[in-house]
Amino acid sequence: MIDREELIKIGFFNKPHGIHGELSFTFTDDIFDREDCPYIVCEIEGIFVPFFIEEYRFKSDTTVLMKLEGVDNDEDARLFTNLSVFFPKSYLKDNKDEFQAPGDYFIGFTIVEELEGELGKIIGVDDSTVNVLFEVDYSGQELLVPANDDFILSIDEENRFIHMRLPQGLLSL
Repeated sequence: MIDREELIKIGFFNKPHGIHGELSFTFTDDIFDREDCPYIVCEIEGIFVPFFIEEYRFKSDTTVLMKLEGVDNDEDARLFTNLSVFFPKSYLKDNKDEFQAPGDYFIGFTIVEELEGELGKIIGVDDSTVNVLFEVDYSGQELLVPANDDFILSIDEENRFIHMRLPQGLLSL
């Protein structure tokens, strides 16, 4: 079974394109084109399901027309409309030095504040504005922590910790 923490969200499917099962895919990261991974993952009814890529072609700098194995007509393709598309993190390990991690990469990491200690796990990333925020499960409540390089002391990818020095008063907001 595939867990959410093993994946990076890279976009979503739009409507079908044509009658042969091709899908319009809007992506936020073209990692599927840069890495040698034969599949993408979609969340269907709470379960992460892999789908093998038969072929794809770029329509624009943010859109691809993608054909998945087993999706051969527009009726099958309609089932993918508005589904989020994920990429497996396991395919990133070989090129870690070259890889610029999108925010979803850090879901499941634990934030450790220099003075306060462990704050909690990152459960989401809000990148809807220029100031990206980690959404942290802080004692059962959501805490928004700025994902700012100035606050990050170190990142331990192996043990999945982000060590930070946060501005005073941030935790009491």
